[in-house]
Amino acid sequence: MSRVMSLEEAVEANVRDGDTVAMEGFTHLIPHAAGHEVIRQRRKRLTLVRMTPDLIYDQLVGMGCAAKMVFSWTGNPGVGSLHRVRDAVENGWPRPLALEEHSHAAMANAYEAGAAGLPCAVFRGYIGADLPKVNPNIKTISCPFTGQSLSAVPALRPDIAIIHAQRADRSGNVLIEGIIGVQKEAVLAAKRSIVTVEEIVDDFGQRSPNACILPSWTVTAIAEVPGGAFPSYAFGYYKRDNAFYTAWDAIARDRDSFAAWMKANVLEKGPEAFAAHSRKRAMAAE
Repeated sequence: MSRVMSLEEAVEANVRDGDTVAMEGFTHLIPHAAGHEVIRQRRKRLTLVRMTPDLIYDQLVGMGCAAKMVFSWTGNPGVGSLHRVRDAVENGWPRPLALEEHSHAAMANAYEAGAAGLPCAVFRGYIGADLPKVNPNIKTISCPFTGQSLSAVPALRPDIAIIHAQRADRSGNVLIEGIIGVQKEAVLAAKRSIVTVEEIVDDFGQRSPNACILPSWTVTAIAEVPGGAFPSYAFGYYKRDNAFYTAWDAIARDRDSFAAWMKANVLEKGPEAFAAHSRKRAMAAE
């Protein structure tokens, strides 16, 4: 399976300075290990797209990888603000960050439009909302058949989509189980894709009713990275590390403590560190 490679190789081959990068995963299967590798390879001027930017985008922004963020909600879930994102927006540190905010519905529809090869997404939304006043990419159009007023946003067509999943088989197909966000749509909409997985198997075996399989032709690169979603969770493998999300608030609040943590835990460590995290979380869950 030639598309299987190390995470370092996958990022080096597929993530380029100035790219529009979508890292998706809704509450779980968030591709933290891949985000760390992007940071280690010091990619710059990225447009970061994600429906719910949380800790991994706080880290990418704080390390100076991003020029713009396209999103529909941002924060440290259950805790508060993303302090590195706030610092970039309010103070331009370490560099200015442009924002393009949408609703969840707009982002989901925009990914679907991109996956379908359409130029824009048309849907009902933004009625009575203020976002169209600050986002020029939100338009109102009239249905040519009914005259109904509808909202339209540009399709999302990332240069690269990065997701985490539970398993890939030897043929390069990818299995996602649990909460399914917009991972499938992001991969189908993107020009290239990287999928990190907990393990590569001969056969997927029995699957849960809520499962999605990405066929091999949709995936550019696969990297086996056990624990690659930590501190978010991977259904069937390990639970969410809620304590880490709480601890991140203090770490990220100060520039020096943030820089020290990133140096010790990202710049000086590789993806193998995630396996230790996942084993610890799995043992705690038993």
